[in-house]
Amino acid sequence: SFIDSFRYPLAGEFSFRRRVLKDIRIPFDWGLEIGVLSEMYRNYAGNRLCQVDIADNYDHKHQDISLEDSSQGLSKMSVDIIKAIIRKLASQGETFSMSIFRSLKATYYREALDFVQIYKKDALMNMYEIDVHEEETAVELFAKNIMIAGQVFLDSPMESPNIPTWSRVDTAIPNFLNDLKNVVKKDNEV
Repeated sequence: SFIDSFRYPLAGEFSFRRRVLKDIRIPFDWGLEIGVLSEMYRNYAGNRLCQVDIADNYDHKHQDISLEDSSQGLSKMSVDIIKAIIRKLASQGETFSMSIFRSLKATYYREALDFVQIYKKDALMNMYEIDVHEEETAVELFAKNIMIAGQVFLDSPMESPNIPTWSRVDTAIPNFLNDLKNVVKKDNEV
């Protein structure tokens, strides 16, 4: 329900105070938004988080669906996002198996096809063209990617796509943050 409370949890738009960066793990793949939201949920009380509109218009990094190559486009994005969700749930004690991933795939597939029909009716009512075949092809791809992400997780459950927290960097390399600050300051003087 936490993720559901955000209107666009995958929009790529977020901001936080600098001190927050010290303790959160930030993913370096397309699981970025889900990873950051789940880290905020883990580390902060819900009443310390909010959603705001920070711009009227934002140019999102739109991707091709990439039906033929799961290492690119929306296909890669969906695999990375699914892996991020699976990892977060696993870190909270959920256990996974291929049978669970098959159930997730079947549930997603049925729900998503129902939504395609709902959006088709909305589009028709608003005189907007929709390619139902294209939408259903995307649903099939994303359903398949649940299985791909699940297999990747089961093959390597300890894989971490997160960059270290700044606290971790500071303990591993004392004075790094201060040295970095000085380098940036010096670079800005040029």
